[in-house]
Amino acid sequence: MNILLYIIIFAMGSVFGSFLTLATYRIPLNQNITHERSYCPKCNHKLAFLDMIPILSYIFLGGKCRYCKTKISPRYLIIELLSGVAFVILAWLVRINVYTITIPKIIEFMFGALYIVFLFLIAGIDKEHHKVDKRVLIYGLVISIGYMLYWFVIDSTFNPNRFILYLLIIAFILLLSTYSLKKTGKDEYELNVLIVLIIMVFFTYEVATIISVIFTILIVALKILANKILNKSKKYNINTTNQPIALYLCIANALVVIFINILSLVR
Repeated sequence: MNILLYIIIFAMGSVFGSFLTLATYRIPLNQNITHERSYCPKCNHKLAFLDMIPILSYIFLGGKCRYCKTKISPRYLIIELLSGVAFVILAWLVRINVYTITIPKIIEFMFGALYIVFLFLIAGIDKEHHKVDKRVLIYGLVISIGYMLYWFVIDSTFNPNRFILYLLIIAFILLLSTYSLKKTGKDEYELNVLIVLIIMVFFTYEVATIISVIFTILIVALKILANKILNKSKKYNINTTNQPIALYLCIANALVVIFINILSLVR
């Protein structure tokens, strides 16, 4: 029964992954992500239901559009697979099985799933466009407030003071970023990354977030080192103008949370 439950959770995660591929493509283009049907970005043909079954449609169509035969990027398949795996890992971390499904566990799983969506959106958009979209930040802020209120309601010992302080910091950074955007016409990438970090604190707390920052620095350093070893003509540096820091942070944060939970089980 547990196997069937986790297969269902994987399928649910892959459906979210399919939506995330759509969202990461449309959000930077200011296109609707909820009311407009999916379409092929090459021939603009509206996709039928059989064209949009996560993972299976990509395999059965041979990685090509049914209508114009244009090759579909494998990132669609990869994101759907990763999203499904992420949901399964989340269910495992929350200790969900057929014998322990309770309302609190379901709610905790739901907030975790919403956070996974946040990480995927931040990472996907940063990878493709090297930017942190403010609409995704607002989404992250909303689920952070919801998560804080949830713990405030169910846990009488929960102290919201430090989270309220983080919310005030986010509000200040957003005001600063908005002012900079109006003044210079440029959205400050570094300020947006700071907001991503604070939202991470809401869901994974300070220690995991700090370790995520350390791992991000290591990823950037290894990338610079690998570039030098390979003697590429273009030199990398730690300047955020050419490093997808938000992407690395999201990857590092996910891995750190998994690692910390594995350690807690071993102990």
